[in-house]
Amino acid sequence: MLEASVLVLNRSYLPIHVTSVRRAFVLLYRGMARAVDAEYDTFDFESWRARTPEPGKAVAGLVGGVIQVPRVILLAAFDRMPRRHVRFSRANIYSRDRNTCQYCIQKLGRADLNLDHVIPRSQGGRTTWENVVCSCLDCNRIKGGRTPRQAGMRLKRRPQRPRWTPMAGFVGWGQTYPEWGPFLSIINASNGNAELAQH
Repeated sequence: MLEASVLVLNRSYLPIHVTSVRRAFVLLYRGMARAVDAEYDTFDFESWRARTPEPGKAVAGLVGGVIQVPRVILLAAFDRMPRRHVRFSRANIYSRDRNTCQYCIQKLGRADLNLDHVIPRSQGGRTTWENVVCSCLDCNRIKGGRTPRQAGMRLKRRPQRPRWTPMAGFVGWGQTYPEWGPFLSIINASNGNAELAQH
């Protein structure tokens, strides 16, 4: 539960990131963020802890009681705007490929996944969106330093640069919560007809 997702807003209430419940509690406790409820009221750590958890909502145990898990937090001093371009990173490759091995199509936890260069670096392959895919550890080991064709394997989808913003990409493929809805509609409106990459 502490690894579940929490939506992070900048001071303008625009979604800029998704973090874990664990990290959200750290930010609240340190005064770097405030919890946001369904009425858009904000709470520091102590006032959030003093609230009675709503029925059916997730809670975390504390010494002497429980605290409701916040689903949305507002950063106290951060005005960054959501990015329009997707940064090349391990996490974004996993998001693009939906935590699914692109060879055997097994969906796994990130600890059981790796990144694979379709054309190996030893054969001139580059580290780009179009040449790196998510693979399970077994497929990565079997393929080794060969191309899929050389290894007798088939790549299920040709890798491409995503056409979504990082936030839209996560929302399209990750766990979301009803509490995120009002804030995500702002992003969807500002992105116009931005489409999620379908690979």
